[in-house]
Order: sequence, then C-alpha cells, then structure tokens
Amino acid sequence: MNLTILGCYAATPRTMTNPTSQVLEMKERMFLIDCGEGTQVQLRKNKLRFSKINHVFISHLHGDHFYGLIGLISTFSLLNRQTDLHVYGPKGVKEIILLQLKLSNSWTGYNLYFHELEGKEPEIIYEDKKVTVSTIPLKHRVYTNGFLFREKPGERKLNIEAVENYGIDMVYYQKIKNGGDIKLDDGRVIPNAELTFDPPAPKSYAFCSDTVYDESIVPLIKDVDVVYHESTFLESEAHLCDKTMHTTAKQAATIAKMANVKQLVLGHFSTRYSSIELFKEEAKTVFENVELADDGKVFEF
Repeated sequence: MNLTILGCYAATPRTMTNPTSQVLEMKERMFLIDCGEGTQVQLRKNKLRFSKINHVFISHLHGDHFYGLIGLISTFSLLNRQTDLHVYGPKGVKEIILLQLKLSNSWTGYNLYFHELEGKEPEIIYEDKKVTVSTIPLKHRVYTNGFLFREKPGERKLNIEAVENYGIDMVYYQKIKNGGDIKLDDGRVIPNAELTFDPPAPKSYAFCSDTVYDESIVPLIKDVDVVYHESTFLESEAHLCDKTMHTTAKQAATIAKMANVKQLVLGHFSTRYSSIELFKEEAKTVFENVELADDGKVFEF
C-alpha cells in the first residue's frame, strides 16, 4: 500500500506548496483522492501514470479540493483516453463539471460516470474483488466525506510440504486456498489450518479532511492501519477551529489515539506557520506514531 502526496496545504496554492490531492495505490489499483488545483502537474512531477487512475474521490466542493478536476478530465481527453472514469463526490459535482465541458465544447471521448453522494451515514460506494471504499461523514462548512479504503482478505497460502505429504491432488489446491477442508480417500478430514498459512493481514487507509474535531468518526476508523487527518492549525490558533470548521494537530492526534490506529499522517497545513515540524511536535505529545505529509512525499505501508 503506497501513498503519494501531491498536495497537502490549506486554501490557496503557492509557489512551493499545493492544495489537497493524493494517490493511494492498493491491491494494484490507483485511487486519486481529492483534486486540488495543479493536480495533473503534480502527477507528472511524481511520474505517476495518468492512465491507471480510473476512480477519483472528492471529499467536498471547496476549491482547494476539486478545482483541478476539470483540467484532469480534459487532459485525459487530449491523451485519447478510452477507459471509463468514475468520479465520487458530493451532489453538485456532476453539474459543475458538465457545465464546464458544455460551455467549452470539450466533451470527453471516454465514458465519464458520476456517483453523487448525499448520505449522512457511512456507506460503501465502491467495491470489487479486492477492495472496498466507504464514506466517513465529516463535519465541515459544506457537505463533506472522508473515505475509508480497505483491502479484502487474500487467499490463504498453500503449505506445499503438508499438501504433498497427504498426497492431495492439485485439482483441490484452489479449494484449499479458499479455506476449504479436504477429505482424503481413507475418510480422514484434514482441516484447512494444517494445509495453509495465513495470508498477509489486509491493510486499511482512512482519509479525513476537512473536519472540525469530531469524536463520532472514532468507531469508523477504529484500528485502521493509517489515518490521514487534517491539522490546519496548532493549539495556539485553536480558537479559529469552530469558525472555520478545521482541526488542530493535537486534536487530530487525540482522534488517532482514541481510535487505536497504527499510524497518523498529518496534512492540510495552514501556511501561516514557519515550519510544519511544529505540527508533528504538537501531535506527538498525545500520539507517538506521527508522520507529516508534504508535497511529493511517498509513504510505503
């Protein structure tokens, strides 16, 4: 599971910082999460293949989280994309994008599907054989969702030595990997645990931006491997959180601790501060395993 941060700063893009966008690679799938202004430039800088992005998840309709979407969609057309593109986001994202395509007479040459979200409860919005994606309802100034990405458990791994010792035919290997027990010709039933090893534990990733401090998300991200949580402010500016509906680094760390997550990645930093290291220092007073997002940074989990 790899995470590439394309942008992780709040509000407006600057010469050296970019608004929110990131790419999650999980089970050979490439998911684009938010699409702030300049996302396609950052994709090129980080040498990520455009063609592998088939699913885009937009948390909310503030510009620093989706103003790059129309540009990316248009570039896909210029590159003669043929593969379907799915966009998941708040109700209204379809109207915004289609109006721009209509007025610029820039209709796509590929199928563009919108999955508009209005629900206030968690729901599965994407599922295939290997991955599920669910919403994490967040509290912000406009309708907002985070996203929880979970790998499905993989096949069990054959214990070849055990299988051969019992003389089990290869035609039963897939049944064994799927978890089945095996009955031998002499009537003995060999439990699956004797014939296989556990697969690697499935990984999980939660994206939580933007939101005010909200303990109601704790059960939704309980025991998740990695949580990205916004930390727009430090505690010295906590008085701004209620007005702007954002979170401090310490508050994000408190959520991570309550949810017993394995690792916290902080992002969505206000550019008023001299160093983002201040966010890590503050968060680590509450939760030990803290990392900082930064533009171009790649995490391997």
